[in-house]
Amino acid sequence: MIITRKIEFSASHVCRKPELSEEENRRLFGLAANPQGHGHNYVVEVSVEGQPDPVTGMVLDLKELKDVLTREVVTPYDHRFLNYEVPPFDRIVPTAENIAHDIWKRLEPHLVGDRRKLRQVRVYETPDLYVDYFQEDVCSG
Repeated sequence: MIITRKIEFSASHVCRKPELSEEENRRLFGLAANPQGHGHNYVVEVSVEGQPDPVTGMVLDLKELKDVLTREVVTPYDHRFLNYEVPPFDRIVPTAENIAHDIWKRLEPHLVGDRRKLRQVRVYETPDLYVDYFQEDVCSG
């Protein structure tokens, strides 16, 4: 069974690498390389997969999931300039892909249990652009 919770936050960012010239940044990142940055109203969907607890019937208490998402994502990200206020984006470009990966790393320790695991993080940068981050199960054989 898979449960999914949606959260939203607003943040600004700039997609550029300081070691590159202005021309190189514009070529790689286009308008997103504007040094003043730009903002998005991000929507994040987090999916947890697992077997429902035999007593509660829940994969994970949805209030607990909301609390984790608020603490680990909304509070550090909301109304921030990601490049300057949210590590690791002081060192890596805050693309939608990198944001999704960072959110996964923030959430995974809190959402893994005996009967459940983090399944997917989906980050909408705009209503028609999103990134899915997940990790394939590795089978040794």
